[in-house]
This record gives sequence, C-alpha cells and structure tokens, in this order.
Amino acid sequence: MSASFEPFVLHVPAGEAIPLVCDSPHSGTQYPADFGAAIPPARLRGGEDTHVDALWGAAPQVGATLLAANFPRVYIDPNRMLDDLDPELLASPWPLPLAPGPKTRLGYGLIWRNIDKATPIYERKLSVEEVQGRIDHCYKPYHAALAQAIDAAYQRSGAVWHLNLHSMPNNAYERLGIVSPHPLADFVLGDRDGTTCEPAFVALVASELRALGYTVAVNDPYKGVQLIAQIGNPALRRHSLQIEIRRPLYMDEKTRERNEGFPQLQRDLTVVLEKIAAYIRAQ
Repeated sequence: MSASFEPFVLHVPAGEAIPLVCDSPHSGTQYPADFGAAIPPARLRGGEDTHVDALWGAAPQVGATLLAANFPRVYIDPNRMLDDLDPELLASPWPLPLAPGPKTRLGYGLIWRNIDKATPIYERKLSVEEVQGRIDHCYKPYHAALAQAIDAAYQRSGAVWHLNLHSMPNNAYERLGIVSPHPLADFVLGDRDGTTCEPAFVALVASELRALGYTVAVNDPYKGVQLIAQIGNPALRRHSLQIEIRRPLYMDEKTRERNEGFPQLQRDLTVVLEKIAAYIRAQ
C-alpha cells in the first residue's frame, strides 16, 4: 500500500456543532494496489455501499461530523471485530484466537472470501503479514478517527447520537439465506433489538422516512454489527443507529452509477438530517 494512501475522509461540522456523528464505513472506492484479487474490479465493486457518503453529504451543514472510509470493505471491513476472520483465507495460523461469525462463514467477514455465494475473491491464501498490514493501515485508523469524533461530541454535550450509514442489495434476503414473507423495505433501521439506541430516536427516524413516502423496517434483516454495538449505550446517553438504504432507490447495482432517483433521495435525507438535528438540539 502506498505511504500516501489516506484511509478515510473526515468532514467536520460547518457551523455550530451538535453531538451527532455519522459514519459510512463501506462507501470506499479506492482499491489498494496490493489487493491481489482474482476477479475483475467491476465485480469487486459489488461489495461497496457506493455513494452513501454523498447521499448523507449534508450532515456537516446541520452541525454533524461525517466520516467516510476510502478503502473498500472487500479489502477489510471496519464493521467487523478483529477476530471475525476466516482461518481458511490464511496461508498460516493467525497469532491470536479467532471467532468467525455466521456472515464470515458465508464469506463476508473481516476480510471477504467471496463477492457472492458462487464467486471467490482470491485464488491464493493471504499471508498473516498482509492482513495485519490492512488492519494497521486501514482498520485501526478508521476506528481511531470514529472513536475520537464520538468521544469529543460526548465530552462536549454529555450525550452523543451516532448514525452508521449503509446501503443494501435488492436481494438482501437471498444473500443472507432468509425466506421473507414481504419485500425488502426501502430503509432498514438497526439497533440490535433495542440495545444500542433510545426508542424515541429510532421512532423519529422511521417516522420522518415514512412521511417522505419510504417503507421502513426495524432490525429486519439487519440489526447492526460491531460499530453500533461498541458505541451504543443508551443508559449513558450514547445512542447508535444503523441505517441501510435499498440500493435501487439511488443507483444501478451493476454499474454502480447514480440513477435518476439519487437527487431526490439526497434531498430527502437532507430533510431527515435537519429533523434529527432539531431533535438533538431539543434534548
């Protein structure tokens, strides 16, 4: 990896800061030269939450901090624990105990094994050294920047609200091996079954999105993963909510290009951010 590679971009509040921190861990599109994948770049892009940081780009205007990864999640996923690593990917044993989760067994762990159910990313094993390099150059700096933003907001205000921003493929249920009796919602809010965020804030976000004409589900099929789990603690006024957007609302899933829905969705999310900012200021 180039020494000049910047693992993230941090947008600070444009005016008076509020204790709202937004992060987009999966919208990175800069593929490091040492990736060594065996499939074309166009296929690798299937793992991106492309343009999510742009959709929420008005966050600094309402007083929030916005952090976005530059590296792609298929290279290393900052929304996974460091021990959530597939040992089958490695050329030699990992020096610490591993605890791969259910998604890792499907191929979507700290380091992705597959781009989809039928397509492996690599034709080789990864060395322990290269995985540790990805951790040191991408994962740890991203986590440090997010922790610093969260802690600074909390120290200023005695409370913090965190939005963990994502997008989801239209076939999310199929990818997860779930048979659902209903279509995928336009937005899925995840609070790990009520453990990471105050119910009033979840209800506010859901209500504002529905008022704009979108369908909203809570914890179905995404409940949230590491980042909201480590940040959210409502008893301490630390509120963390994951937001997933159904990709066809704003982009072509094959080309990753913005579609005709992008401008309207971006305007609508600016309205939602303004409502969130007003709620936080009133607390």
